[in-house]
Amino acid sequence: MLKYQGSLQAKYSQFFQVAIVVLVLICGLLITPAQGQSQPSFPVVLDGRQIFQVSSTKASTAKDRAESISSQLKAVVKSEKSPQIEIKQVNSSPTIWINDRYILSITPKDNPGNIDPEKLAVTWANDIRTLVQKSQQERDIKFTRNISLLTVAILIIALFVNRSLGILCKITQRKFSQILESYASLGDYITTLNFLLRTTLILARIGLWVAVVLYITNLFPVTRYWSYKISSSIITSLTSPILKNNSLVDIFILIGLFLGLIILSGTATNLLRSRVLQALTISLGVQEAIAVICKYALIGIGSVVLLQVWGVDLSSLAILASALGVGIGFGFQDIAKNFGSGIVLLFERPIQVGDFVEVGQYMGTVEHIGARSVVIRTLERVSIIVPNSQFLEKEVINWSHQNPVSGIPITVGVAYGSDMEEVKIALLDAADAHSDVLRFPPPQVFFQGFENNILNFKLLIWIDKPNQQSVIKSDIYFLIAASLKQHKIDIPLNSHNLHVNSGDLPIKLSEQLEQALLHLSQGMNGTLVNKDN
Repeated sequence: MLKYQGSLQAKYSQFFQVAIVVLVLICGLLITPAQGQSQPSFPVVLDGRQIFQVSSTKASTAKDRAESISSQLKAVVKSEKSPQIEIKQVNSSPTIWINDRYILSITPKDNPGNIDPEKLAVTWANDIRTLVQKSQQERDIKFTRNISLLTVAILIIALFVNRSLGILCKITQRKFSQILESYASLGDYITTLNFLLRTTLILARIGLWVAVVLYITNLFPVTRYWSYKISSSIITSLTSPILKNNSLVDIFILIGLFLGLIILSGTATNLLRSRVLQALTISLGVQEAIAVICKYALIGIGSVVLLQVWGVDLSSLAILASALGVGIGFGFQDIAKNFGSGIVLLFERPIQVGDFVEVGQYMGTVEHIGARSVVIRTLERVSIIVPNSQFLEKEVINWSHQNPVSGIPITVGVAYGSDMEEVKIALLDAADAHSDVLRFPPPQVFFQGFENNILNFKLLIWIDKPNQQSVIKSDIYFLIAASLKQHKIDIPLNSHNLHVNSGDLPIKLSEQLEQALLHLSQGMNGTLVNKDN
């Protein structure tokens, strides 16, 4: 129970992190609107509904003018009085008044289609009257109650549809699996079918809840206003002109937004990897490739949006990008080479996360494929960071590539005079005694030839766990030693023969030394004679 609560808490903490970072990014976008050249027109909005667009005048910009009109219309809505709209001619221009209060004048710039100003004024007045009355009705208690009940009903229906989609997916998966299993040639397509069905289910559920959220958001005036403001801010950020002047505070805010974007991209990628990709029956290598590509795509798209929000024209960065390309080519050759190699590894996938590989003097399991390097966890549980280029420029042994079944040779030497058939039986018995040795392909014994004092044999076994080959080989050696002892087969020790040639030593002694040795030998002979007597 505690373990379940801990996993549930970790799950919700990730969602909270994403929500917090998203709110920070949205706030950053809202407090730093697109700057640069003034826009030719700006929309007049009431409760998230656009009425019309006005242009700038000599006295005020289009944005200030639109916000002033919007605020006056909000005051009319809050007054709860029925709007009395009139059109008056002031200085040869039609003006709109509400409850004897001036709202706006229609200027030639407000009329780009060269429509009759009087007709345009009547159209705008009717639009204002319709939306003001609708906004006043939406603030009625009865309307709010009805909309709240409608929202609850929509959520209940959405939950029911969400559950029904899951049941429908399971039924469809079961039906198609039964059909495919009845055909032996189509059995390999079950995994692909399950992946497509689950992906379709996820996309359908996402589309369902996005539609529900958008619909419910447009029911209430407040949520409709914020929805319109956020969407318009994002759209404006994509079309904003270049920003000429930046303060130090602006630069710090931009850096903070980029950091938030990186955190959001990493958290979203981790959620995609742990909540979505792990639920799909695809290999770890494909999961890692999808996660890394999504992460870089989010960072790239988010960077473009932030730069446009800040008013930076990306076309102006072409010269800077060219200069950086030259600098990278000369000063960061290894980094660029490893980054390019990482892209090749992600798309070509000669190695994948979870593969057991041997590169150079290192052997271990691939844990992570990054933009610059690959992390390998060795059998000693040590992490080795290998540059990506090593996997493309040198020979790499991938024990798990396409098929994890691998042959492991084990060399054994026995003494001369041993029964060779008994040796073969003993080695096969040792292989059969290990549970990790595959029965197909079957183990084989080969006679390698005659050595100085041994008969050399090779036992070839097959395993599907290449990352445990060292442990399996050790176990097999123990089993071979016991099996040879049981069959009374000797394993010879390494022996070395020492040959000494007899003959006169080429050493000359002085006459004094020869006399002394002669007297010594005669004395020893006399002593031996007395002892014998």
